[in-house]
Amino acid sequence: MEVCLERAVNGSKQGLNSNPMEAYMVLNHPQQAAVTVLCTLLGLLSALENLTVLYLILSSHRLRRRPSYLFIGSLSIADLLASVIFACNFVSFHVFHNMDSEVIFLLKIGSVTLTFTASVGSLLLTAIDRYLCLRYPPTYKALLTRGRALATLGLMWVLSALISYLPLMGWTCCPSPCSQLFPLIPDNYLLGWLLYVALLFSGIVYTYGHVLWKAYQHVASLTEHQDRQGPGMIRMRLDVRLAKTLGLLLAVLFMCWFPVLALLVYSLAATLSDQVKKAFAFCSLLCLLNSMVNPVIYALRSREIRSSAQHSLNRWKSYLRDLGPEGREEVPKSSVTETEADAKITSGPEVRGPVCSDH
Repeated sequence: MEVCLERAVNGSKQGLNSNPMEAYMVLNHPQQAAVTVLCTLLGLLSALENLTVLYLILSSHRLRRRPSYLFIGSLSIADLLASVIFACNFVSFHVFHNMDSEVIFLLKIGSVTLTFTASVGSLLLTAIDRYLCLRYPPTYKALLTRGRALATLGLMWVLSALISYLPLMGWTCCPSPCSQLFPLIPDNYLLGWLLYVALLFSGIVYTYGHVLWKAYQHVASLTEHQDRQGPGMIRMRLDVRLAKTLGLLLAVLFMCWFPVLALLVYSLAATLSDQVKKAFAFCSLLCLLNSMVNPVIYALRSREIRSSAQHSLNRWKSYLRDLGPEGREEVPKSSVTETEADAKITSGPEVRGPVCSDH
């Protein structure tokens, strides 16, 4: 391992150190303290939020059977794993300077790559789901069944794992040039991963752009028919809300990922100073921030998830009430099942065809 790393830092002053990994450990003590605090706070908040979203989806029979929320569940799983794996490994390497064997190190960095790659992949599948719902509303349910959604998710996770663990399977920087930002990772692998992620982001931008264009058309239609009321107007309002949410997701995605991807591309074309490496270390935390923001957006924008949260709170209140002395003596007069409550929430003018989820 040290022979490969010596090649990565050959010709620089860091190459004179007995430990070549020190060339990648560029943070000073105040920066290490800041990284520790940020990773701890962002990691804990992100893990808690994604666990909450997963619980709300899995606890609702209706949500966990819908393809849209299978994709959101996949995103929550990826972001949950990213919160834990990235935060722990980032602090372990940059703050505590822990050294692992080559296999363990590549396993760790591959796991981090897997979680973030699967997160972006899940966002793409979510965007495609919204695209199909808006583009083919009459046949949406037939096009995207639960079985097809699960098969697509499985394929996405397998492909993400295969790409992420290629260095562990032997694609290291011996004898290829090593990356200036990641030990043992060759520049040509980094270029390939960047091209794959660029393909994912291109798909997201295209599908989001289509949805936003549909929103613009619907807003124009609403302006022309301000006095019309009915199922068509209800559906258009839901589509506009959906498009605004996806636009917000696109903006957050760009702000969190662009600095990291730009520095990765720059590292392939120029020699990086320690200041640039430090900037990359802090920009990497934006990816963790993205994992924290995703469930917040869904929880705040999706009425169905909020409905599931309300049902869960009611169930816990009823359970805690039954544990008390008053609860043992009283017999509940009535209870409202989740299906009945959902029927009340969704009651109103009938909307023909599938209505896209408003997340």
